[in-house]
Amino acid sequence: MFKTLLNRLNGTPTSDPLSTDDARLAMAALMVRVARADHDYAPSEVAVIDALLMQRYDLDAAQTAELRAEAEELETNAPDTVRFTRLIKSAVPYEDRNAVAESLWRIVLADDKRHHHEDSFLRLVVSLIGVSDRDSGLARQRAQAD
Repeated sequence: MFKTLLNRLNGTPTSDPLSTDDARLAMAALMVRVARADHDYAPSEVAVIDALLMQRYDLDAAQTAELRAEAEELETNAPDTVRFTRLIKSAVPYEDRNAVAESLWRIVLADDKRHHHEDSFLRLVVSLIGVSDRDSGLARQRAQAD
């Protein structure tokens, strides 16, 4: 799974849909990339990533830890963010992308610090997955309210 997805990220774009496992891994790796945007991969961010993965994919703690570990390795070895977002955009239906944006904002806000690198990076990411600035702002407000 890891090698297949990494090859897909490094290769030429394809119209073949992602498998469920690859879509999960791509989403988890994007979450890790967002958390690392400020160069501080805080334990609170890891905890939020784990909670989001458990909830989104109905995983137990061991499955979640395994998925996150693979995602951390993929994120480290993967090319630019545009390719990640292209995969996410193709795998996640439009109506579900606001929930993705909200999840990403939860990760950014997990350490109670808003860093300008994270803010600008997340603005780029949500735009690339097809979420408007307005909807991203609403997603951020929902994330902050929790």
